[in-house]
Amino acid sequence: MHKNDQEFLVQKIRTQYTEKEHSRLDALKELDSKVQRPAKLFAYLFGSLGAIIMGSGMSLVMTDIGAVLGMSETMMPGIVIGVVGMAMAIVNYPIYKRILAARRKKYADQIIALSDELMQD
Repeated sequence: MHKNDQEFLVQKIRTQYTEKEHSRLDALKELDSKVQRPAKLFAYLFGSLGAIIMGSGMSLVMTDIGAVLGMSETMMPGIVIGVVGMAMAIVNYPIYKRILAARRKKYADQIIALSDELMQD
């Protein structure tokens, strides 16, 4: 290993163990993450639940799982369950946007003040 490669590797390992200063840019990133995290979490969970419900309805219609569950007629319940899941998937994005807009409004003053400080430097 060459001397330059060795020095680079040593420096790379060393930076992992040195304490990093918390800058205002890091604070701005954390605040932005704090704004977006609840909206994203809701969208992922609600969208996944909607997809599972829609898939369950499709399974009732397209397979014989209804017979295994003891249902004689699976077409109408399957369609209703599938439509409910589809409706959840459709409304997921507007709800996400509404949550995100409310969070942005709540934290806008702090983010703008912090970003103004950073841009002044």
